[in-house]
Amino acid sequence: MDPLNELLDRLNLKLETGQLHHVVVERDDLLRVAREFQRAGFVLMDVVGADYSEYVDARPKRFACIYNLYRIPTRERIFMRIYLADSEEAPSLYSIWKAANYLEREVYDLMGIVFLNHPDLRKVLTPEDLEGHPLRKDFPLGETPTLFNEGRFIDPPAFRAGLTGQDRGLTGWRGGERVGDQSTPSFPPTVDVFEQNISKGGHK
Repeated sequence: MDPLNELLDRLNLKLETGQLHHVVVERDDLLRVAREFQRAGFVLMDVVGADYSEYVDARPKRFACIYNLYRIPTRERIFMRIYLADSEEAPSLYSIWKAANYLEREVYDLMGIVFLNHPDLRKVLTPEDLEGHPLRKDFPLGETPTLFNEGRFIDPPAFRAGLTGQDRGLTGWRGGERVGDQSTPSFPPTVDVFEQNISKGGHK
């Protein structure tokens, strides 16, 4: 038996094959199992979250945290998966792999999964006043204005107009009605910069 299968057998884990070779771990066993993988030479490469709310019959709970583990000397990769209900929190793996610091913050920001005992669990990609988590299935799609805490939002048509040079840029409103001042960007539209660079190069 190869070392990986020996490890899985010792941990009483079943390897699921398919697009991803993965093992399903109970939330309460995550720290113990992760520590064994770390002792066996695996490093944490990535952490991603998944929202299975549209596949409730195919998954035991709404959310999943998927941990990408890799053992460099043997070039072995395996994924750990835990399932979480809406109100459940995941144990942080920061005490085992320091790389979990940023990776768990990213999942928290985009998916809303809380990691217990994380040293600095706060947003890392989206604005502080953004309401909701963009990768959840119930988050508004792109043609819906993006809401912020103080009644401000980004209007998609105005955003696109700013990028193409057809308008002054982002339009932000405050309050319950669409009223307020348009913001004027301090940089030229992207199209103008592109055309200027082409002109300087002697091409039309």
